[in-house]
Amino acid sequence: MILTLLNGTGFVFNVNDYMELRSKHRIMGAPVGTANTKGWCPNQSTLPVELTKFETQLLLDEHIAQLVDKSQALKGPPTPEKQQEYQTDFESRLVDQEASLKKEKLRETERYMDKILTGKRNKLLKQGNVEKAASLTPEDVLKEISDNFKFDRQNALVELTCEHLRKHSGELISGPLVDLNSLKYRIFKDLWKREKFVTSGDAFGADFLVYPGDPLIYHASHIVIVQDTPVIKPLELVAKVRLSVIVNKSCVFAYESEESKEIQYQTVSWCNPSK
Repeated sequence: MILTLLNGTGFVFNVNDYMELRSKHRIMGAPVGTANTKGWCPNQSTLPVELTKFETQLLLDEHIAQLVDKSQALKGPPTPEKQQEYQTDFESRLVDQEASLKKEKLRETERYMDKILTGKRNKLLKQGNVEKAASLTPEDVLKEISDNFKFDRQNALVELTCEHLRKHSGELISGPLVDLNSLKYRIFKDLWKREKFVTSGDAFGADFLVYPGDPLIYHASHIVIVQDTPVIKPLELVAKVRLSVIVNKSCVFAYESEESKEIQYQTVSWCNPSK
């Protein structure tokens, strides 16, 4: 699987790769492409998918994907041969779309042929063309529709290319994108290895969000706060726990054990003694 390096992180341009990352490897990312002609909308975004630096680094560490920098190859102007290849391919897409729309138009006409014939015959009778109305056949209607069909290319659906050109070069990136020894990355990796669905927790004032399943189906169950030390300040404890109560999630403090240097987790829940 190939990830494209953009803005210091990995991007996924292939839909099959993204579905594999999401369903098999529990890597969510964030679709950042435009799905319509009105501009970008957060509720209707599509490929490419932007991965966080932690997600990208994890895929590299686990040998699930490779990271490639294609910037140098794609910065140069296209050759006349590549321009001609693109124009030929683009023209074939429009021709195929015209043929497909014409075929669908004729199929719809056949589906409602009885009503169309009745309407055309009544119109001819009102004009006094009795013989023409009597001799009108379904084949005549289909031929008229076919001959008068016009395809306005201004309204054509243009496919936005997600993956780069078939022939291009790229540089394989081997260096790390993040500090592999940083506590935050180690906690992210540890949660992922525990088969959790982990995403960024910035929107909830946390470091990570943990889901019991795919975020498309489940709400996050925990917010994770990364602590540099096992000691939690009282005010920070109260603030984070109250935050977790407001968003209806459990609060987890993650830190490194001073003795074993292993990742430790402490779950804190709000308790009302009066109840």
